[in-house]
Amino acid sequence: MPYYLGIDGGGTKTACAVGDESRLLATAIAGPSNIVRVGESQTRASLEQAVRQACAAAGITPAEVVRTCIGGSGAAHPELAAKVRQILAAILPTPIDVVGDMQIALEAAFDTGPGVIVIAGTGSIAYGRDPQGNTLRAGGWGFAIGDEGSAHWIGRAAVSAVLRAADRNAEAPENSTAPDPTLAAALLKAWNVASLPDLARAANAIPPPNFAALFPAVAASRDDLAMQVLTRAGGELAQVAAIVSRRLFPVGEIKTVPVAMIGGVFGHAPLVRQVFCNELRRLDPRVEINPQVVEPVEGALRLARRAAGL
Repeated sequence: MPYYLGIDGGGTKTACAVGDESRLLATAIAGPSNIVRVGESQTRASLEQAVRQACAAAGITPAEVVRTCIGGSGAAHPELAAKVRQILAAILPTPIDVVGDMQIALEAAFDTGPGVIVIAGTGSIAYGRDPQGNTLRAGGWGFAIGDEGSAHWIGRAAVSAVLRAADRNAEAPENSTAPDPTLAAALLKAWNVASLPDLARAANAIPPPNFAALFPAVAASRDDLAMQVLTRAGGELAQVAAIVSRRLFPVGEIKTVPVAMIGGVFGHAPLVRQVFCNELRRLDPRVEINPQVVEPVEGALRLARRAAGL
């Protein structure tokens, strides 16, 4: 029996799915494998772990896989795609398709049909396809200048909000660690620093720190500042989604626009989901939003089957 393998190589985690011609047999999760963010060594380690664990869970060996598809940010760059393909070829003697994370997410959400996806993971982007197969994107311009609403953006915005709040609090000592359960305390703990000046120094370090690592602390906090940051994130994501929905599906011509949410920000921050849905419905009342957060790895597996002629 032929087996197929799909991989979602993200900046926070790697998901790998093994299936036969019709069934999902097993999945596995490993560390990050976005080669742009984590480099070749970490990418290799995460991909090898994910593939071997998923195959073992399915009761097969990597040699039995007949087609593989991996989706990841940066896959549009031929040099990066070639490196990822080379890494996987060391353990998978199979044709390997390297595509963008948007492609596998769109496939997972709508199969070959039309719709708009909004990805909010380590980075963020909106991407859509109309009934004629035309595609359009908005956002996704990178962590330094864009990716609004992403885990990286949320972490950076939270640090900024905490430090600005400290400036407004004339009674706070310069080295205040802010008592628990404030957002400030959660951020200090997440980055293992002792004071707000230390937090600022860490945030301004070169190379830039991993702001996305602060997202779980922000999502778990009930501090007013955290709520403000998460609310802004949901609004930003709705803005980019609305750009795609209105441009790709002209008002007056299309009555409904399917929309799907992708990524850990939606999965782990209910407030972001709520604000996103409410604001997007306000901006474009035609949208029909899938309430479930879609797993892109299922799209990668589907593309692997399709490439094999199924």
